[in-house]
Amino acid sequence: KGRLGAPSQLLSLLLCLSWALPWPCGALPNAPDYLQRGWQRLLEEGESCSDCSPEECPMPRGCLAGLVRDPCECCWECANLEGQICDLDNTNHFYGKCGDHLECKLDTGDLRKGEVPEPQCACLSSQTLCGSDGKTYAQICKFQEVFHAYPEANLTVAHEGPCESEPQILSPPYDVWNITGQDVIFGCEVFAYPMASIEWRKDGAEILLPGDDPHISVQFRGGPQKYEVTGWLQIQGVRVTDEGTYRCFARNRVGEVAALATTQLLLLVGASLFSSTLGGFSSQHG
Repeated sequence: KGRLGAPSQLLSLLLCLSWALPWPCGALPNAPDYLQRGWQRLLEEGESCSDCSPEECPMPRGCLAGLVRDPCECCWECANLEGQICDLDNTNHFYGKCGDHLECKLDTGDLRKGEVPEPQCACLSSQTLCGSDGKTYAQICKFQEVFHAYPEANLTVAHEGPCESEPQILSPPYDVWNITGQDVIFGCEVFAYPMASIEWRKDGAEILLPGDDPHISVQFRGGPQKYEVTGWLQIQGVRVTDEGTYRCFARNRVGEVAALATTQLLLLVGASLFSSTLGGFSSQHG
């Protein structure tokens, strides 16, 4: 079964010469990983096929992108995953063939000057899916990877679009140490479906920020990813009275979640910094 290995020594010699390595050069340590796979296939299998004996074929395991036939159309082997290099002519003779719901196309993103685009497996769909496990998948290819990784789970597609979920705070606001008179910005990045609304509050105060305080402002925008929203709270010219704990509240019809951060001020007195709450010496300049 498979390919005959007759040309392997010639290929090995040519490959060693192309990478300026002594022959025999074995596993080609200086070659990029994506080149090693294709050349290694030819070195081990050669370029011609023997008679097919399916009963001698090993059964591949852990194939997250499904199965494809080998170059001789005899045995099954693991297909290439999203992002892996592939044969642009949709064959399986050098780098390999893409799996289910994937196509091989040139990756022209983020190319530096002089770089050559590489053929990579790309998902045919960008439609978000909800799985029977209640989790949202960015597209069918990510769903298929989990499906093949855990076949005992009998995972199915519940419906197109994301699963309904309570908000998840992906990037919470962080504690801030600052000097009076400078600006403070808190950020809060949230994923949810339906989309979440974000509110800001300061502990001990019932009103929503910014209220009627002209030196406090809030901003919101969608993103950075789909079904995400990001909110910011900005305090301009921070004062001692602005010290305290601030909470980001995210809510939709499914539920709500909160994350908090504190602002601690340093008072600039002469050439020294003092903590306004601890009342002690913090650091000295000059």
